[in-house]
Amino acid sequence: MEGTEKCSLFYLAKPKTRNGGFIFCITFHLCTLYKILTSLSMQTIKTALSSFGMSGWVFHAPFLNLHTGYELYAVWERSKNLAVEKYPNIITYRTYEEMLADEAIQLVIVNTPNFTHYPMAKQALLAGKHVVVEKPFTCTTAEALELIELAGTQNKILSVFQNRRWDSDFKTVQKVVTEKLLSDIVEAEIHFDRFNGVLSPKAHKEIPGPGTGILYDLGSHLIDQAICLFGIPTSIFADLTTMRPMSGVDDYMDLLLIYPTMRVRIHGSYFIREPLPSFIIHGTKGSFIKPRADNQEPRLVASECPAMADWGTEPDEARGLLHTEKDGVVIKENIPTERGSYMGYYDQLYNAIAHNEPLIVSAADGLNVIRIIEKAYQSNTEKRVVEI
Repeated sequence: MEGTEKCSLFYLAKPKTRNGGFIFCITFHLCTLYKILTSLSMQTIKTALSSFGMSGWVFHAPFLNLHTGYELYAVWERSKNLAVEKYPNIITYRTYEEMLADEAIQLVIVNTPNFTHYPMAKQALLAGKHVVVEKPFTCTTAEALELIELAGTQNKILSVFQNRRWDSDFKTVQKVVTEKLLSDIVEAEIHFDRFNGVLSPKAHKEIPGPGTGILYDLGSHLIDQAICLFGIPTSIFADLTTMRPMSGVDDYMDLLLIYPTMRVRIHGSYFIREPLPSFIIHGTKGSFIKPRADNQEPRLVASECPAMADWGTEPDEARGLLHTEKDGVVIKENIPTERGSYMGYYDQLYNAIAHNEPLIVSAADGLNVIRIIEKAYQSNTEKRVVEI
């Protein structure tokens, strides 16, 4: 087919809009046939999105639409019809209650503003649905504990959307730590820095209130990554402040997670023009330094298809530097980056719902993150180290 790229199970057409906008992924006969044949032997989970803003159309819909174990079945949009323009077979509901009343829906994605996560997840669980909640899981530990208890009572799966565990850079760091290439870890830094002093156009992100600020936003990802790598710290010291003019929420964070034999620093700021390494890991035998180079988000924003053959791969120049000792020999080399794919999140969720396998990202994981966030705010207010 002229003007297309061929990749695994897909022909990818790349027409552009008149203004040079998004690249659209069009699936043809082979993909359709593959999904039909595969679905015959798989339980298909009818899934509903609670919104179709950036989170819905960038991070969830492409994977739900592609995965043969899910049907992108419904969406809640109060007045717009954005989802049906991209997914013609989707059902659009005008109220959340009406969507939850649809007995065909098995899974609800709560991808709405942070302060709504708890009440909307509770409604969905009470309606008998499995639930995925965007990060942060909730605004308080009390809310998280209540949802976990309710999910158990309802016998439903409850998970938090921590897709950053499937970033290519994080997976590479995880491999280095797991394989003990640096021996025992003694110190680590995880950064998510930006250079953007402009306030978000989304008002709910800039108005002080429950669940707002950089710690709940980016911090939820970085704390989760730290726990995945090193476990839960024993105590924390936090410095949180506001640096952007006119901002009403914290937009700078510097956390020190304290472990018995290790220290982990988590940092985020909106005024870092020159990128720092996003992962700096030091062990008793060496160091590993890795830039943040996972490119899934920009490619999803550009409407590229997650089934492309090079999905989740980074350029060679973004490889991490490993400087360590192996078998008595000091080595210093750039190592290959692991392949990332947010589809991994939906794979583990499908296996939990359809096959009763343990969740990789559980609600308990979300609770641990919120507990640390609350302790960080306490530390910042009291200007002292706080036990977790």
